Amino acid sequence: EMASTAAGKQRIPKVAKVKNKAPAEVQITAEQLLREAKERELELLPPPPKQKITDAEELNDYKLKKRKLIIFHINKQLCCFISAFCSAAFRARSIYERALDVEHRNITLWLKYAEMEMKNRQVNHARNIWDRAITILPRVNQFWYKYTYMEEMLGNVAGCRQVFERWMEWEPDEQAWHSYINFELRYKEVDKARTIYERYILFFMHLKNWIKYARFEEKHGYIAHSRKVYERAVEFFGEEHVDENLFVAFARFEETQKEFERVRVIYKYALDRIPKHQAQQLFKNYTMFEKKFGDRRGIEDVIVSKRRFQYEEEVKANPHNYDAWFDYLRLVESDAEPDTVREVYERAIANIPPIQEKRHWRRYIYLWINYALYEELEVKDVERTRQVYLACLELIPHKKFTFAKIWLLSAQFEIRQKNLQGARKIMGMAIGKCPKNKLLKGYIELELQLREFDRCRKLYEKYLEFSPENCTTWIKFAELETILGDIERARAIFELAIGQPRLDMPEVLWKSYIDFEIEQEEFGNTRNLYKRLLQRTQHVKVWISYAKFELSVDCPDRLQKCRQIYEEANKSMRNCEEKEERLMLIESWRDFEKEFGSDSTSERVRKLLPEKVKKRRKLTAEDGSDAGWEEYYDYIFPEDAANQPNLKLLAMAKMWKRQQIENEDSKDPENPITAEEATTSSTESAGPSENHQESDRNTVTETEQTTYDDHDDDDNSSSSSSSSSSSDNEEDHDGGEKKEKEKGSSEEEKD
Repeated sequence: EMASTAAGKQRIPKVAKVKNKAPAEVQITAEQLLREAKERELELLPPPPKQKITDAEELNDYKLKKRKLIIFHINKQLCCFISAFCSAAFRARSIYERALDVEHRNITLWLKYAEMEMKNRQVNHARNIWDRAITILPRVNQFWYKYTYMEEMLGNVAGCRQVFERWMEWEPDEQAWHSYINFELRYKEVDKARTIYERYILFFMHLKNWIKYARFEEKHGYIAHSRKVYERAVEFFGEEHVDENLFVAFARFEETQKEFERVRVIYKYALDRIPKHQAQQLFKNYTMFEKKFGDRRGIEDVIVSKRRFQYEEEVKANPHNYDAWFDYLRLVESDAEPDTVREVYERAIANIPPIQEKRHWRRYIYLWINYALYEELEVKDVERTRQVYLACLELIPHKKFTFAKIWLLSAQFEIRQKNLQGARKIMGMAIGKCPKNKLLKGYIELELQLREFDRCRKLYEKYLEFSPENCTTWIKFAELETILGDIERARAIFELAIGQPRLDMPEVLWKSYIDFEIEQEEFGNTRNLYKRLLQRTQHVKVWISYAKFELSVDCPDRLQKCRQIYEEANKSMRNCEEKEERLMLIESWRDFEKEFGSDSTSERVRKLLPEKVKKRRKLTAEDGSDAGWEEYYDYIFPEDAANQPNLKLLAMAKMWKRQQIENEDSKDPENPITAEEATTSSTESAGPSENHQESDRNTVTETEQTTYDDHDDDDNSSSSSSSSSSSDNEEDHDGGEKKEKEKGSSEEEKD
């Protein structure tokens, strides 16, 4: 409750509380309310009372009242002329004129006004209204269409043509021109329609209008006129604004006239001038035409033309894409005139690499080579070929780099033309400008073919002055003198060659010199050469070659000399770090003794064979950190005094393994144990007892060594056979020391 104010004892009534909030038994919906309102028609206003006019004066008053009301509405809202149309029955023309004074640009008003006059058969009035309408609003096409239609319906053809002419002066849209043309065609005035078309294609310079004009002539049987229209269109649009649709239409027109050669010419002309990406439809129609009316050659021409367009697009996109130029040139060479091929070649060679580096010129230079070969072999134009070679040689920056192939090809071309003096001049210029191994070598081969040996000697001298470290040149020079029979000169050349401070392949040079002396059967000189070579290098292949040479010499003591060389080689290579080379020497010696020696000498050499062991060494990374362990194979030679105890221990270890295996077999014959299992068990049993001794002995060393034993499984290897034989011999002599060495051998195996 709220307390009453002091001014007035006015109380606010209480809000009634709804005690029962349950839904009523009868529910009323919105649909029922609307239906009830419709039935009672509550929103309908009562109709106005009907007024009965009894005399003329009352009628005049009624008309005046209505007229004033309509005029009021017209002045109030100019866009709403429905009221004016309703009163047309009374004073229509006057009202239309008054409405046009207010809104003369209203199109609907003009149309209604003219239609009213035509309905009432007031032709002159209607013509007057149309004239006024097209004068005030000449861009409204509807007025012109209605006007021309009315005149044509009245049969006034001349008047209708005059209206069309007035309309054309305003340069209307394309549909208006077509209406005019169709009007003339309805009255069989083809010449006048042609005249209209001539004006029409000049106003609207679109390709489709030219095609319509040509089809118009074709439709009416004027084939020559139609062809002339197509030709004029091709000339009018030119190469800049040409379109494939024009040529497709032109070709189809000629195809209907059975002019197949004309069709081919049109397609080829179009394909030469339209970019490839804009000529897809053209290619398609050309292919279909050749399939229908052409032969195999024609279809191939279509494919060639299509590929030519593809290459044109590629070289336009990237003129320095020389691979695309090569493909393009191969295509045009296969099916084109020489002038066309030359044009493509000139376009290709005009794209000079922008950077003067040889790697950028390697592909480009072959364009010149192919160009020259084409002129010489295909066109057989000798003078033009010579010009191509000279132009190419002038273009190359010889101070930075050159191409020996161009010089040689140019010289060979001159020789084919029997111009020997010109070829020598070219090669002399090449050697003077940019001496190069390939150039000098090619020049020498050229003179050799011509049998000019004095020139070859001079060229070899120049070559060796330019490149004295080239062993191949020395060898070839000496071979030339040998062929010419000047042995002393050849020997002097070899002596000069081996006396050079720098050589690129000295081993090849020495071998050639030795082979030369052997061919001359100068065995004393050959031995001296081997000795001089061994003073410079102790390579194992030199020793083996020396031994084989002595073996090949037909003399009584050749075996003794060969064996002596092997012994000297073995002694000299004891301090060699490359143990594989020493092993190679001993194996070669062993093969020699097997073939030519006795059992004692073979056994002696067999004892020299090393033992192959597998070791581990510690790896260190670049930053000095530990990188783990690496396994590698090493060879232990019996002759090395430092390795003799280790070898003896290894032999004793193998003997101990064999005895273990034999003991196990004798104890348990039903369960045989393989050699590998016995080795594993022996290693495990010996390991714990010798751990302490092993750690004391290996505190300093960082490498660990394990025996690589393959003798128990396979007796075919040379190292295993030699080790087994040596171990057997040592067993006979040192049987009493076996037990003392067992521990050491087991420790070595574990390591």
